Amino acid sequence: MPNASDPSKHIDVRLWHALIPVVALVGLIAVTLLKFGGEAHIPLVLASAVAVVVGWAIGHTWETIEDGILRGIQIGMKAILILCVIGVMIGTWIAAGVVPILIYYGLQILSPGIFLVAACLICAVVSLATGSSWTTASTVGIALMGVATGLNVPPAMAAGAVISGAYFGDKMSPLSDATNLAPAVAGSELFEHIRHMLYTTLPALVISLVLYAILGMRGFEGAVDTAQVDAITTALGQQFTLSPILLLPPMFVIAMVFFRWQALPALLLAALLGGVLAVWIQGVGVGKVFNIAHYGFTSETGNEAVDALLTHGGLDSMMNTVSLILCALTFGGVMESTGMLSVLAGSILKLAKSTGSLVAATVATCMGMNILAPDQYLSIIVPGRMYREEYRKRGLHPKNLSRTLEDAGTLSSPLVAWNSCGAFMAGTLAVSPMAYLPYAFLNWLTPIVAIFLAYMGWTIVRLKDEKGN
Repeated sequence: MPNASDPSKHIDVRLWHALIPVVALVGLIAVTLLKFGGEAHIPLVLASAVAVVVGWAIGHTWETIEDGILRGIQIGMKAILILCVIGVMIGTWIAAGVVPILIYYGLQILSPGIFLVAACLICAVVSLATGSSWTTASTVGIALMGVATGLNVPPAMAAGAVISGAYFGDKMSPLSDATNLAPAVAGSELFEHIRHMLYTTLPALVISLVLYAILGMRGFEGAVDTAQVDAITTALGQQFTLSPILLLPPMFVIAMVFFRWQALPALLLAALLGGVLAVWIQGVGVGKVFNIAHYGFTSETGNEAVDALLTHGGLDSMMNTVSLILCALTFGGVMESTGMLSVLAGSILKLAKSTGSLVAATVATCMGMNILAPDQYLSIIVPGRMYREEYRKRGLHPKNLSRTLEDAGTLSSPLVAWNSCGAFMAGTLAVSPMAYLPYAFLNWLTPIVAIFLAYMGWTIVRLKDEKGN
């Protein structure tokens, strides 16, 4: 909002004013992503420029707008710092063998008799370890699709199980950029955000696994071909010393979540622990560990799936995401400082009288952003900025908002064919989003669980209860 001492706060902003930059953003992103295969950075910059022009036209000063941009970016600075540390941590964890051993153990649970259940759990383990649904789907997911072909499992069912598992880990992993972005935008803390998401995500996962088990009871006749999975586990075993001691770093992070440590120092210590184990267990030189922490780990096993999975991490790997977040926060800052964001939110909130309807409105807005401005980050940032103050006005803890942003924004993104996530999954798994959507149980069940809990008043934390939660 404009500064209280700024006379521009009295400017009358109409809904059609606010819709001009939104329509510009949607159009620019649609053309850039769908026609030219580009990314959302430049469309966000151009849409921000459009919002600035509209702001000037209705009477706002550049000083007010610039102040809004800087305050908008400030909201995301904690997430940006954490993402930088996570880039370092992913690099040291791969070099140490932490990520490889989690993937290795995850693949051991593959069982032809419960393929869909196993595929979902395997992808959940791998995405928890990597923090990336895209990396999981493009490596282990492809291998599991090959196994599904050998078992005569319908590709749509297999893809649904892969995506459900991949997005469970993406949503719950402290290594995920979306998981860091949502609490930053909403005003909550990373680890409290993850704990609060358990209430919606775990029930949805359990229901999903039950549904996959029921589908699996029908049986799939076919020859069991696990050659791709075996090739991955063999390559992992040859490149790394897979000692159980490598489970210490993830156990440390899990403990820090439950002991309510601040995320930044906890993740930094986890990154350092990964570096120590890389030197001690894998025999990596100290200088090389520093290089990996900066530029990431490069895998050279000769196995394409393993090399794609493990060539990852490093401080530099986060710069594209950081720049996208800065562009999105700039757009949000202009929209907020000119009053256009509050007008958009107010139009929707006229229908949201109760806590349940507020959460439902947030879910609908996140899904709408994934459809209209097809980018996962925007489905978190824009609704987060729209509803942040409203949640506080109603006495609701910010972690209620951050949870809902992920329940709807993160999880609905692969279900939209023209969304960047949906397009990636369709191209990677060779299955249309419309085909796998009915079987991506976790992705559409979680928003339903979130709305149900909100209407019932269960697990909704109020600001007055913050000390006790």
